[in-house]
Amino acid sequence: MRNVVILAGGSGTRLWPLSRADKPKQVLPLAAGSSLLRVAYNRLEGLVDPANIYVCTVAAHTELVREELPELGEHNIIGEPVGRDTANAVGLASAVVARNDPDAVLAIVGSDHLITPEDEFRAAIESGFELVEQRPRSLVTFGIEPTHPHTGLGYVERGEAIDGTSAYVVDRFREKPDRATAEEYLATGRFWWNSGMFVWRAETVLSVLDALLPESASQLRQVAASWDTPQRDAELGAIYPGLRKISVDFAVMEPASQGKVDADVVVIPMPVHWLDVGSWAALAGTYEVDAEGNRHDGTALSCLLDSYDNVIVTDDPDHLIAGVGLRGHIIVHTHDVTLVCPLADGERVKDLVAQVQSDHAARYV
Repeated sequence: MRNVVILAGGSGTRLWPLSRADKPKQVLPLAAGSSLLRVAYNRLEGLVDPANIYVCTVAAHTELVREELPELGEHNIIGEPVGRDTANAVGLASAVVARNDPDAVLAIVGSDHLITPEDEFRAAIESGFELVEQRPRSLVTFGIEPTHPHTGLGYVERGEAIDGTSAYVVDRFREKPDRATAEEYLATGRFWWNSGMFVWRAETVLSVLDALLPESASQLRQVAASWDTPQRDAELGAIYPGLRKISVDFAVMEPASQGKVDADVVVIPMPVHWLDVGSWAALAGTYEVDAEGNRHDGTALSCLLDSYDNVIVTDDPDHLIAGVGLRGHIIVHTHDVTLVCPLADGERVKDLVAQVQSDHAARYV
């Protein structure tokens, strides 16, 4: 049976101070008044039975998820006691779904992407389902055609086309490059942005984890076996925090693409406009821009003099943000924190959050 798992465990630290530990970016109204999680869920309409849509998040956020998606079944929220990166999240989700359906096929999608047109997204996922049903040992990822030499995303290089499908063999994965390398990737025409979305048979990815990450795989299966029993929370609490923290790219996709297991890795193009809403610069791309290049979130009250190419965000529409002579800055105002940062250093906000937590306690994080 076909299923979809929405990964919603990120903390969104690069969108601090709007995104916080107790209300992360995926449940904030960042998509024209809707939450990114709601948009991700609605994008799945018609793709699978709603009863087969799951959300994997950290346990502390399960009630936030229920508030955003009240139609989600009681057992369709998979709560991790702590985040242990994506290999464990997708491994746990695959094991939980497979416990009642050994032939389950899963699509893994994110909760922090804006994707248009949605019909093309659904068509690509449908192609992934069909391919895996025909080739059960395939691990499918999706490639986004790059529009510029992005240095904040990973890349996937496609190889030979697979006859009778829209897919290609994956030659290699590449981590976030410097600009010169990214420009080289674009010049070849063979590299796509790595979307971080996947389709596979649950038992296939679990068997790959058995081979590549055996201790974690056996423990994930142990947790899944207790899922519908009174022992579930105790098993989760005892086992999950000790799992090796590693991404699915490092643990599964890259070694599988190198022939280290009996599974093949393929990439299917997804011809969409795809925005990973992971930073202030990325989110600002969804805002209206004025004649001076300044971008506002639609609620910000501001007065700027001789200021250009700035991003202004506030959670208080009555609070005036004023500036003189600003060039390319991010200004974010909340009730207890004000962030001022050059746009060029936006990726460093994550590092700033760690320092704030160290110097000023977790109340601001």
